[in-house]
Amino acid sequence: MNQKYLYLAIDFFSILFPFIFSFYSKHNFSKKWKYLWPAITITALFFIVWDEWFTQMGVWGFNPRYLTGIQIGSLPIEEILFFICIPYACVFTYEAVNYLVKWRMSELTQNLITDILMFSMFIMGIVFWGKWYTSVTFILLAIFLLLHRRVWKTDYAGKFYFAYLFILIPFFIVNGILTGTGIEEEVVWYNNMENLGIRMGTIPIEDTFYGMLMLFMSISIFEYLQKKKGPAKAPLS
Repeated sequence: MNQKYLYLAIDFFSILFPFIFSFYSKHNFSKKWKYLWPAITITALFFIVWDEWFTQMGVWGFNPRYLTGIQIGSLPIEEILFFICIPYACVFTYEAVNYLVKWRMSELTQNLITDILMFSMFIMGIVFWGKWYTSVTFILLAIFLLLHRRVWKTDYAGKFYFAYLFILIPFFIVNGILTGTGIEEEVVWYNNMENLGIRMGTIPIEDTFYGMLMLFMSISIFEYLQKKKGPAKAPLS
C-alpha cells in the first residue's frame, strides 16, 4: 500500500466491521442511524473546530508522508473522517457491549466514578493551565461530567464507563499507529510543550480523556435523541 493512504486506511478499517455488523438481525444497529448520525455530526463539528484551532496554534499537526494531500482548512481530509469513523465504531461498541453484557453498574459506583473524574480533571486542568492540550481537554471533560451529574442527571454514565473499557482496546491500537507505533514516523505529531509529556507507548495521556469526551458527547446526544422520541404509542383500535 502506498504510504500516503495510511491514515485513510486507518479510518476505513476502523469503521468497516462495525458497519458490516450494524445489520445483525437480532440487534440491528442500523435502525438507530436516525439518532446516531445527528449525534456524530454535532460532535464532529465541535471537535473539528477545536482541531482546526489547535492545528493553527501548533499544538499538534500532521505528517504529509501519510496523507493524500486533500485538506479542508488546516485539516487533512483523513482527520475530518476520523471524527466520523471513530465515533461510529465506538457508539456501535457501546451498544454491542451493553446488549451482550447484562451487568449494570450501581448508581453509587457510577456517581463515584463521575465525581472522581470530574474533580481530578478540574484540578489537573487548573494546575497545568499553561499547557493547552492538557488544560482545555481536562476542563472541558470536567464541565461535561458536571452537566451529566448535576444538571442533566442522566442514568447511563455507568454503561458508558463499562463500555469505554472495551473501546479503549481498539482506540489504543488506532491512536498508537497514528502516533508512531509500528511505523517510521508519526502520522499525528504533538508539541510536548502543550501537554504533560507523559506517553502510554507513543500516545499522549491526554488522548485517553480527549477520546472520552468525544465519545461520551456522541453517546449523550445519541441517548438524548432516543429518549426524546419516547416509547412508541399503541395503535388506535
